[in-house]
Amino acid sequence: MKRNYRKLFSKKSLRFRRWGHKSYSAFCSIGRHVTIGHVSKGIADASLEKSGAIDETMVERIIRKGGLDRGEAENMAGEVPLPQLTALASAVTAACASRRFDTCSIINAKSGRCPEDCKWCAQSARYHTEASVYPLLDRDSILKAARQCEEKGIGRFSIVTSGRRLTGKEVGSICDTAAFLRKECGISLCLSAGLLDKDSLSRLHSAGISRYHCNLETAPSYFGQLCSTHTQSEKIKTLSSAREAGMDICSGGIIGMGETMVQRLELAFALRELGVKSVPINILSPIKGTPLAGQIPISEDEIIRTVALFRLVMPDAYLRFAGGRARLSEGALMAAFKAGINSAIIGDMLTTTGADVATDKSRILAAGYIL
Repeated sequence: MKRNYRKLFSKKSLRFRRWGHKSYSAFCSIGRHVTIGHVSKGIADASLEKSGAIDETMVERIIRKGGLDRGEAENMAGEVPLPQLTALASAVTAACASRRFDTCSIINAKSGRCPEDCKWCAQSARYHTEASVYPLLDRDSILKAARQCEEKGIGRFSIVTSGRRLTGKEVGSICDTAAFLRKECGISLCLSAGLLDKDSLSRLHSAGISRYHCNLETAPSYFGQLCSTHTQSEKIKTLSSAREAGMDICSGGIIGMGETMVQRLELAFALRELGVKSVPINILSPIKGTPLAGQIPISEDEIIRTVALFRLVMPDAYLRFAGGRARLSEGALMAAFKAGINSAIIGDMLTTTGADVATDKSRILAAGYIL
């Protein structure tokens, strides 16, 4: 149920510091509810009339339009101070996004020896990393992990495999495993297994896989600089085939791989155009042996700003914190929840360590979400 977002700006005064002219113009349509610096409410209203802005709050406009358009997003990315951007994103989150936090966990069910050349990935056979190498796990091993997740109250369990795609034999094995898991436990099942065709995806859906994951990873304009062995078009075809097969789809990306903020927004708009509602946001963890090993980590403020902008572009999506967040401070994590994170992969990630489930749950509840 959508909340009464007018109450979110009901205070008579909210002081904004270092608020430039362009920033004020971008944000002026909330002038009826805030004080900017030492500018009174009446002056703010007069400025609204002078600027010709429509008489409604920015939150209302974002809701009505289903998110910012690209020009608005790019202007806000560079002009609006982080506290105000976070406040706006928080209001949109409260008005549009689910307050029931969506949790999932993953199992690295097949690791290493991937033929692709994704520059961020420890599992590529082209790079010398310390990633584990093993074939597809048996169904009992996967069931054990799924039960552990279910016992901890995690909502979804995702089977993740390395490689360009599963072989026909592996598809059959995953189908058998999924059917077995559906009988033995009640947790919802997801799969991330590369560039599968519609026939394989239909079989997997019939066996019990309800959601398919395939990240776009980065902006269409930047993807080719990070991977040359497959294209985003192939990823989009896979996602479309999964949806046609009856599955929900999950797709996001990794930030901090050398892309610009404008390119992050390009990714957000590509995901919105595809109608993706589950959007993992990974933060690059530079891994020794990969081409991005020397990449300088992006700042916490930049991560929070990215989350806020994704929320303003996709008001009702589940923005899912995924890999890389373990390095964030407690304050940054809570700020990200405020800015729009309302779902997360909890527990360990594919090749990096995550947070323990109890700690994550405590943070989620402290941020005001429901589990």
